Amino acid sequence: MLGGFLLAVLALFGGCVALIGGAANEVAKSEQARSVAAPAGTEVRDGKFAFTVTQVDPPVRTVGDNPYLQKTAQGEFVLVHVEVTNVGDVAQQYFGANQKLIDAQGREFANDTSAEINVNDELVAEINPGNKISMVLVFDVPTGTDPAAVEFHDSAFSNGARVALK
Repeated sequence: MLGGFLLAVLALFGGCVALIGGAANEVAKSEQARSVAAPAGTEVRDGKFAFTVTQVDPPVRTVGDNPYLQKTAQGEFVLVHVEVTNVGDVAQQYFGANQKLIDAQGREFANDTSAEINVNDELVAEINPGNKISMVLVFDVPTGTDPAAVEFHDSAFSNGARVALK
C-alpha cells in the first residue's frame, strides 16, 4: 500500500515537472520569436492583426498645427507610419498604446498617445475582418536615439512581433 502511494506521488511529481518544463519551453520560444525583428517593409502578424511599416519620418521636436493640442517632445518625436489589417474573423479593437519602439541599445519606448492626437483621426479603432487602417505611431525618445525596431501587439497581453526599421 505504501509502495502504491509513493508511486502515485512520483507520477504526480513527474507530471508536474513535465508540465512546467513544457511551459518554460513555450515561453522561451515566444520570447525568441518576439526578439527577432522581421526586415523593414515586411508584414508581421500578432494575434488578429497584420502590421506593415510603410514609412519612418525624420525626428521632429513638435507635432500638431492646433496650438491647443500641439505637443512638444521631451527629446524628439519619431513618427512611424503603419498599416494595420484585421486578419481575424471578428471585429477587433486596435490601440496605439500597445505598440513599442525599440532602439539600437535595446531600450523600449512607449507610444505617446497624447502626441498621436495630432497625427491621427482616432487613437482607438474598431477594425472589421478584412479591413485595413493607416496609423502614425509617435514615440518621444532622447535626441539622437537610433530607432531599430517597432514591436507590434494586437492586445496588451499578446506576445508581439517586431519589424526592423532599417
